[in-house]
Amino acid sequence: MFFYADNMMKFAFSEEFNDEEYEKGYSIMGVGFDSTTSYKSGARYGPKAVREASYNFEQYNLRFDTSVTTVSYDIGDVQVIPGNYQETGNMIYDTVNELLDKNLTPITIGGEHTVTYSILKSLHDNDPEAFSNMVVVHLDAHFDMRDEYLGEKYSHASVLRRVHELNPKEIIQIGIRSAEYEEYEYVKAHDNITYFSSHQLRQDPKGLFDKLKDINSPVYITVDIDVLDPAYAPSVGTPAPCGLTPMMLEDIIYALSNKDVRGLDVVEVASNEIGDVTSVNAAKVIYDFLSLQK
Repeated sequence: MFFYADNMMKFAFSEEFNDEEYEKGYSIMGVGFDSTTSYKSGARYGPKAVREASYNFEQYNLRFDTSVTTVSYDIGDVQVIPGNYQETGNMIYDTVNELLDKNLTPITIGGEHTVTYSILKSLHDNDPEAFSNMVVVHLDAHFDMRDEYLGEKYSHASVLRRVHELNPKEIIQIGIRSAEYEEYEYVKAHDNITYFSSHQLRQDPKGLFDKLKDINSPVYITVDIDVLDPAYAPSVGTPAPCGLTPMMLEDIIYALSNKDVRGLDVVEVASNEIGDVTSVNAAKVIYDFLSLQK
């Protein structure tokens, strides 16, 4: 649970998730799944590492002149079946269904990026009309739009392709700088996918922020922490040079903070070290987002 004691931020496990009544707010859950990783493994440790890194932050957010006061619960980690995305995905799906029934907005710590699909499938099935009007904001070094990867239809490299097949209103991809040509062709062939490369953003970020400002639909935010340059996030599954800075990521979260956000995930932290810079920057995304909620 994101809560405060002695003016220090802490994550802590709540009691076993049950049928008690919860005040409307946010629910933090970990999904330590790490089975389709193709380069650097370790995303299974992400939930633990990000929670530990959260101890580093204080209640008051100096950048935004706010304090985290919104109600949030940490329900612990979803059970995963190593090597089996289908069964793990079913558990994620069922858990998100329960959160939505309790009027809680899911905030998820991965785990590899495949976990995002099951969350969005739950949002889709619970409210198809809202989902058809949803904008998925995807921050990542990669398109993740392959039809399959290494024989897997559900992979960290194909997760946004599966999300696109759920037919959200739009997908906005931010920070892209690594791709297969088939992915580029797929993105260019669909009018409801827009991307901003990290190189575009370095030269002129205004187009992105104008785009985000114009969103008036429900939003889901998925942050693969490799959107950051490896200087700021070295412990990821597939690092790629020339990425975003933490300040740019902070600005993007700020631009989305007043939208109708239906969920947030931060994935691909592949670290098991206390104080690892990747974990700290990942925890900062959640910290900033909750700091900006009323």
